Amino acid sequence: SLRILLILTIFPQAMVTENKILVKQSPMLVVYNNAVNLSCKYTYNLFSKEFRASLYKGADSAVEVCVVNGNYSHQLEFRSKTGFHCDGKLGNETVTFYLWNLFVNQTDIYFCKIEVMYPPPYIDNEKSNGTIIHVKENHHCPAHRTPESSKPFWALVVVVGVLALYSLLVTVALFTYWMKSKRNRVLQSDYLNMTPRRLGPTRRHYHPYAPSRDFAAYRS
Repeated sequence: SLRILLILTIFPQAMVTENKILVKQSPMLVVYNNAVNLSCKYTYNLFSKEFRASLYKGADSAVEVCVVNGNYSHQLEFRSKTGFHCDGKLGNETVTFYLWNLFVNQTDIYFCKIEVMYPPPYIDNEKSNGTIIHVKENHHCPAHRTPESSKPFWALVVVVGVLALYSLLVTVALFTYWMKSKRNRVLQSDYLNMTPRRLGPTRRHYHPYAPSRDFAAYRS
């Protein structure tokens, strides 16, 4: 006991370091397809211990993004209470958080936290430098769907277009028929005007029943 007390008196900082977990993260991750894997490497053996691994968002770690707690003897379940889609995997000295359906406005700095809950004493990690997750806008969006409210408008446009086309065709047909009728009347009139007529005075025709005059009687 005296030896232990002497070690604690001379090397207090060494004991504090042993009771802390160091975490290393990638400084930055760029997300192009709205999904990312964030791996947190820690320097502690969590085997046979009750632990809690969590991921926080923001410089002040105000938003808990994803969390898992348990031990190696039970199946681990990653969950989120803040609306993130998350899952994960726990490996030997590594915990990986998988996030998907990320939005551009969720670009931020993210911190991993490892805690040993049992057996005592409680141990957690020194705050790491964090990982900046930069979510890029996805330009390969699915085909744009026509809003339901615009469907009646486009149906009305189609109906009006069909009616306008039908009216135009009827007008053209009537105009063509009228032009053909007019041309036929002009040709018929010209043909009648071209009938041949006899030039000069016409001979008087005597009726067959009229008696002939005796010109000899006048001479006597």
